[in-house]
Parts: sequence; C-alpha cells; structure tokens
Amino acid sequence: MLAVSRITPAQLASRRDITVAPSILSADFANLGAALAAIENVTDVVHVDVMDGHFVPNLTIGPPVVAALRPHSSAYFDCHLMMDNPGDFLEAFATAGADGCSVHAELDDQVGGLLAETRRLGLGAGLVLNPGTPFAAAQPYLEQIDVLLVMSVVPGFGGQSFITEVLETVRAARAAIDARGLQVAVEIDGGIAPNTVGAAVSAGARMLVAGNAVYGAADPAVATRELHDLASAALWAR
Repeated sequence: MLAVSRITPAQLASRRDITVAPSILSADFANLGAALAAIENVTDVVHVDVMDGHFVPNLTIGPPVVAALRPHSSAYFDCHLMMDNPGDFLEAFATAGADGCSVHAELDDQVGGLLAETRRLGLGAGLVLNPGTPFAAAQPYLEQIDVLLVMSVVPGFGGQSFITEVLETVRAARAAIDARGLQVAVEIDGGIAPNTVGAAVSAGARMLVAGNAVYGAADPAVATRELHDLASAALWAR
C-alpha cells in the first residue's frame, strides 16, 4: 500500500492489524534508495537500525543517511536507537525526518527523560527490550510510549536465529497493554521469517520487523506481501 502521506505515531500505535516493517539493515547499502522503492507499495513502515559500536558491537547509519533517504519514501521511519547516548541525537533524527525513535530499557534511569524528550520533539516514542530483559522493565513506561519493541535476537547484527523464549515477553506485553486499554503497538524484531511469523503473532505481536526475509529474497515486495499474508492468517486463526 502506497502511503499518500506518512502515518502518524498515534495511527501506528492504534493499529490492530498486521504491519510488516522491512529493515534496511539487510538491504544493499550502496542502493538504499532502490531498496526503499522496492517495498514502497506494500508497506508504510520502514525499520531503521542505528548502532553506535558501543551499546552493540556494530556500526550502522545515523541522521545524515535518514535525511538522504527521507525524500525517497513516504513510509514511516521507525528508528531503533541502539546507542549509549541516544539523547544526544534525538533532535538530529527528528530534523532528518525520522517519525519515531525507540530507546532501550537497559539504559535504566535515562529512560523516562528520553521518552519525554522524544515526545517533546514530536516523534513517536518507543521502548526496546533485549531478549534477556523481562517485561517488568517496560511496565512503568507503557503510558508514555507508542511502540514496545521486543528483540527476538541479541541486537547488533542481522541474520540471527529467532529466540523463542522471548515469546513469553510478548505475551506479557500483549496482556498488560490490552488489560489497561492502551494504544501501544507490540513490535518484534529478529529472525522474523515465514516459519516464525505465526508464533510471533499468536503471542501478541502485530508489528513485524523483517530484514533478510525481505531483502534476501529475489523480490522484496513479494516477500513482504507473503510475510504479511502469513501473519494475517495467524491473526485470524487465533
């Protein structure tokens, strides 16, 4: 589906159907514009992994790349900040054209201030849980966020295998969000592929980040549609 205008954080948070968000971490970095164009008609959310080489052992892209890509896509740019100091860059991401920024719960006492600053800048606010971090770490912040991202791999590199144990975290998140009547999208990232989308959706995820499953395919648009159809079927089967 081609987004005529970008969706808002509130619209993303209130969705109850499936969203597949291709991750450009798995795309050809020499042709990122083409990578966006390939999926423009099949999704309105793109996942942008930002790694600082400290919080995780890898370096990826930053605000200048987001700014360069912004004119080439009408998709919502869902930026996952794997950084020790995301507060130093939130304004730069907002200026570059990010729509939402997610920070890690593992930053502990920084989290409340980071979420408040994200909101102040008009960005969608997201919180991320690493595989070993319990859902309890997110509980105090559920009313401050639009997206709760549960990592189903150890963040840092693409192409890892899905960690099934995190499905318990997804279930806990889904139950708490629904019980409190909150508008928070439950997102999952890592090892999302045709053989894992069903379990992720059954546990309660509705926003699925897919890297290699999309950009490792011969046709990224077809792969995105297939993941969406499989996930939607799992949702209707619940």
